[in-house]
Amino acid sequence: MKQKKILIITYYWPPSGGPGVQRWLKFVKYLPDFGWKPTVFIPENPSYPIIDKTLAKEVSADLEIIKTKIWEPYQIAEFFGKDNKKFKAGQFDVGKNQSWKSKISIWVRGNFFIPDARVFWVKPSVKFLKKYLKENRFDAFVTTGPPHSVHLIGLELKKEFPDLKWLADFRDPWTEISYYKHLKLSRSSDKKHRDLEQKVFENADLTLATSFTDAENFRKKGANAFCVTNGFDLEMGERESGRDGEGETLSKFTLSYIGVLEQLRNPELLWKVLDEIIGENEEFKKSFQLKFVGRIDARILEKIENSALENSVKNLGYLSHSEANAEMRNSDLLLITNFPDETSKGIIPGKIFEYLATGNQILSFGPKDADVKKILDETHAGKHFFYDDFTALKSFILEKFNDWKKGNLAEKTRNTEQFSRKNLTQKLAEILNSSIG
Repeated sequence: MKQKKILIITYYWPPSGGPGVQRWLKFVKYLPDFGWKPTVFIPENPSYPIIDKTLAKEVSADLEIIKTKIWEPYQIAEFFGKDNKKFKAGQFDVGKNQSWKSKISIWVRGNFFIPDARVFWVKPSVKFLKKYLKENRFDAFVTTGPPHSVHLIGLELKKEFPDLKWLADFRDPWTEISYYKHLKLSRSSDKKHRDLEQKVFENADLTLATSFTDAENFRKKGANAFCVTNGFDLEMGERESGRDGEGETLSKFTLSYIGVLEQLRNPELLWKVLDEIIGENEEFKKSFQLKFVGRIDARILEKIENSALENSVKNLGYLSHSEANAEMRNSDLLLITNFPDETSKGIIPGKIFEYLATGNQILSFGPKDADVKKILDETHAGKHFFYDDFTALKSFILEKFNDWKKGNLAEKTRNTEQFSRKNLTQKLAEILNSSIG
């Protein structure tokens, strides 16, 4: 059977690190197995917040990659303050932590760069791709955001090539993402954001969401939306947590957070619970370790290190993807956090699937009825808490600590194969095939 051709338009690509690059890096890896030959279009000179050169080895030497230059105004933002580097990763200072420089920068970012500061890549990309698509036949193209300005490239290409199938992939929502309300938008700017989002929903042939709730919300706005979650590679799933090479219990009961942790997703309740347990339980105090792998907001880290948790913290900083996966396996509990608002219940952080692959128990925070809770309940992989569940959270941690002491923290997860990257790519290919006819 002749392979169909698909063009993937994405900002994030190796050597970019972090979760933004993983989704389409893996889809591109497996799409040829299901009859689709990918070509990838990326910026030539991007400003990535995180670099992970080890991911380059997952890019096939046969993959065609095309590029155009991009201009990004982050140097201007950083002129107002070094903290503004966080904008690249979608992070914001909030409340009393916001300086006047940050307030100005956030207002400028929200009202002058719509939908985001990568919008200057749209026109040169459209010009280049119009010519490229006239010279090269494709069956479909993909835009994946954030940055959601990438979807504006899709809008223009769809006008020029109405018969070419367009799949708009939303790794995060646009106007429903929790930090959207912190952008200090004027009424007219808010309308521009929402109008552009609506145009994408109405003109894309297919819209992908990474969660069940987001797909439902997109359909309510007129999108032909499907849910294809993020996932994990099967080869990373061997569980080593809590044991050394001889099968002996490791000396520390380790709770690990892997990834970026900003103020809007800070589980302050957890720090309070752990602080109380350490004050009451000398054995726990001696045995417990809180491990961070990734970029932790400096103000969060400062507060933790000035509490009873001070001597329990192990901060490894940013590690490569493979090294981070090893740290996941060498943990006993894995922490995942979400924004507390009800509007965020559809966010399924990509790291949960790599957490699932380890077989370790997962401790989750977020709004009630979250999609993450559904996954944890279905896979028996852990427990989801709201940000006011002090007593239940304390009992859960002590229960897992006692299991650890007895050597009973055995793998209990089930039904996780559905989230393998290859199975998810097969699902994606089926959706694409149904749209082509």
